[in-house]
Amino acid sequence: MTGMFHPLPLFVGLRYVRARSTKFFVSFITWTSLAGVCVGVAALIVILSVMNGFEGDLRQRLLSLDADARVVPTDTQVAATPNPQQWQLAARVIRGSPGVTGVAPYAQIQALAVRTPEMLPVQLRGIDPSAEPSVTHIAGAITQGTLADLTAGSDNVIIGEVIAEELGLAPGDSMTLLIPTVTAAGVPTPRLRQFKVAGVFEVGLSDEDAALVFANIADVRALGPSARGDQGLRVRYRNALDAPTFTAGLRARLPHGFQAIDWTQDNADYFRAIRIEKTMMSLILLLIVAVAAFNIVAMLVMVVTDKRTDIAILRTFGASPRRVMGVFLIQGLVIGWLGVALGVALGLVLAFNVDTIVPFLQNTFGFQIFSSSIYYITTVPSIVRWSNVATISVAALILTAAATVYPAVRASRTAPAEALRYE
Repeated sequence: MTGMFHPLPLFVGLRYVRARSTKFFVSFITWTSLAGVCVGVAALIVILSVMNGFEGDLRQRLLSLDADARVVPTDTQVAATPNPQQWQLAARVIRGSPGVTGVAPYAQIQALAVRTPEMLPVQLRGIDPSAEPSVTHIAGAITQGTLADLTAGSDNVIIGEVIAEELGLAPGDSMTLLIPTVTAAGVPTPRLRQFKVAGVFEVGLSDEDAALVFANIADVRALGPSARGDQGLRVRYRNALDAPTFTAGLRARLPHGFQAIDWTQDNADYFRAIRIEKTMMSLILLLIVAVAAFNIVAMLVMVVTDKRTDIAILRTFGASPRRVMGVFLIQGLVIGWLGVALGVALGLVLAFNVDTIVPFLQNTFGFQIFSSSIYYITTVPSIVRWSNVATISVAALILTAAATVYPAVRASRTAPAEALRYE
């Protein structure tokens, strides 16, 4: 007889789970607990997957016009009086570094775009049109004109979509840039320069579309030493996500007077904000699982009270307190972990089909989550990371397991004589 029911806690615990409770309230709380765990886990997986999608979309947009890394001078003398031989040496070293697939020079100046009565602060970025496609995706972002229009000496520029709208500019129009320069005596002197709009680009980021103006690097350098501003070499790696590793190796190889900065450093504030949001969102949604875990506690306490006679009989037949505790641990774990398993399944189904579910809901209920007139991103992206799924599952399993401890301990302390006194 003992062998048939071995192990006893597993047999009795599973039987309690399968049995239909005579008390409606106990049964209701059981199903509520299971549903709560399921919904909490599913919500966590879907929300984190969507936030991963937005993070990936943001990274793609940022890197469309920004290279994976920049090499800039640290030596003030190199920055003030650039030596072509020093830059050529740095470029050769970069090309020979592991993971590097492209190198291109750039020069950038802060300026003020003027078209009466409007004025906009912009960044005039000088690029080499032939080398730039090897490090950025600027060619694919141009909606009017081509990169080839930026010929040396033409004073042609390609401007962002927002700049074109704000200043009312179109290809062929003239644009005045107010460029801050410094005289030999150190006196700041603004300088006006006329440029011709040759094209318009759009990447879907206000920081880029409302601030960048591209010109040929020779035209920017022709503005004089006092207006050179920031300059350096832009680098593209085989894989942008490995940029910190490749950049660390590049730093060790660069000649004296140069430093390398990767895109994660340039955009650290963006991704730090996303990490904080994801952490806070995870903690808030984990409260759903915690509330469901409290329901498991309440349900098991009522089951222990309801099964006092069964516990007393088990103890009378020689079951140890540990075995009695195991009965209710197993009952709680089966309910909690079944909720986690269902939640993971539901969450993965929703996360993998967000691009189908969201348009269906928008068409059915006649609303739009991200209006194209307001937002650059009009779809809801989703990227499932298995590390997130594993972390959520483990956290939910621990929470539900912890919820079973108190009721199980309380059951193990039930005195058989006291429980059977009024039976």
